[in-house]
Amino acid sequence: MNGHNLSKRELPPTCVIGLGLIGGSIMRDLAAAGVDVYGYNHSRSGARAASREGFDVHDDLSSVLSRAASDNALIIVAVPMHAVEDVLDGIALYAPNCGVTDVVSVKKSVYDLIRERGMQLRYVGGHPMSGTEDSGWGASREGLFTRAAWAVTYDYAVECDNAGRRVPADWIELFADVCELARICGAEAVPVSVAAHDEAVARVSHLPHVLAEALAIVGDRGGTLAQSLAAGSFRGATRVAGTEPGLVRAMCETNADAVVKTIDEILVLLQDARDSLADPDRPSIEQLAGAGYRAATRMGARKGARAESVSPVKISSRPVMRIQLGAPGWVKALRQTESLGGRIDVF
Repeated sequence: MNGHNLSKRELPPTCVIGLGLIGGSIMRDLAAAGVDVYGYNHSRSGARAASREGFDVHDDLSSVLSRAASDNALIIVAVPMHAVEDVLDGIALYAPNCGVTDVVSVKKSVYDLIRERGMQLRYVGGHPMSGTEDSGWGASREGLFTRAAWAVTYDYAVECDNAGRRVPADWIELFADVCELARICGAEAVPVSVAAHDEAVARVSHLPHVLAEALAIVGDRGGTLAQSLAAGSFRGATRVAGTEPGLVRAMCETNADAVVKTIDEILVLLQDARDSLADPDRPSIEQLAGAGYRAATRMGARKGARAESVSPVKISSRPVMRIQLGAPGWVKALRQTESLGGRIDVF
């Protein structure tokens, strides 16, 4: 793989298991790029809808996985967390030779299932940080992931590195394929460990769902007058409350420890704000408003700093670390990139 630039590599035939918003959008992007892609959908109506649009989709999981095995395909698991275990069992039975990635919004729970089945050598986790409140094949669209971060896990490489073992070439190839998958979909690969991923998404993805649900309830209690007066701030803050409840449960319940930690943090902030506003002599929200403004400013500055930083390569105006997979110190380079929230280009 030395000197082989990722932008010139070709994905193997790719099999997408689950064609909702995320899986369906991946299929559309891959097909548009000329990748040999086919898939499975549990919903017969969804499978028929995709087929009518000209996509190679079926509702028989065993036959699709058997085809993937014969193609030595890359398998993308794009089903809700509650269905992942059954899909992995199917892969173990019908496609034990295939590389596997996923797009589930929690990573530790998936990696635990991978470990239980001894599949670490052929698994690289993924999570594209993009979506809408809608679900199903009908919600999928080409270009959903453009300029989005796509988390790519590398825990197996760390485990090998810590044990003084060389990371197997097949795993390195799979890692490169997952990074290429992200690139084809218009996203930017971000290396993450499963634990760091779950803690981070609890703060910036799962907690917003919890708050949106609560805010929607409070707003609804205001009746028709509150509804008629609701403006952009309310609509924006409650947008993801329109997400199908089962998907919200799958995200938050499988990442419960990290989500509880973030809820505890925000409850302290809200309680302090409540107590300050309840002061009969001088009601104030100065502390929360000021701290929140400063935090938002810092987040914006960090984003701007990424855009201005000196880096060997830049994609979408963001710094990207070029990493030669398998070269001395490459796993350490992934760790360093993760600590900076950086993007990677691998070769």
